Amino acid sequence: MPDTRITPPNRNRRLVWVVILGVMLSAGLYLIFQALSENTQFFENPSDVVAEGFEPRSDVFKIGGLVAETTVETKGLTTRFRIDDFEREMAHDLHVVYTGPLPDLFREGQGVVVSGRMVSKTLFQATELLAKHDENYQPEINYRDETKSNY
Repeated sequence: MPDTRITPPNRNRRLVWVVILGVMLSAGLYLIFQALSENTQFFENPSDVVAEGFEPRSDVFKIGGLVAETTVETKGLTTRFRIDDFEREMAHDLHVVYTGPLPDLFREGQGVVVSGRMVSKTLFQATELLAKHDENYQPEINYRDETKSNY
């Protein structure tokens, strides 16, 4: 008597669907993690950036520090300044070049966060510049005259 096995009719179809769903899930997870790693920006201190042997964790990263006094030079939309560390001494000066409109709070001695990439060991090309303010900052409030009507 020959050995005949009875296989369920949908077994192969279910196996194909499980494999397809597994491949789609793996591809989706890969794309998600790839997008997250590309959009990650690490924050670095200026003293760490100019330290010997510094290797950035990504091409684009952020640096936070103080705009050094008497170092701001503006030509058109291009601004060049030196950034200092809040807490530690720096081995070398770190110069930042930014092209674009400056925030209203940007000035010497003020805190900034710049996002961009290193061009050389002491030059940072910023693509985004954010000015920081202390906790005592009060925006200017313009009270309009209530006796005048706009109608």
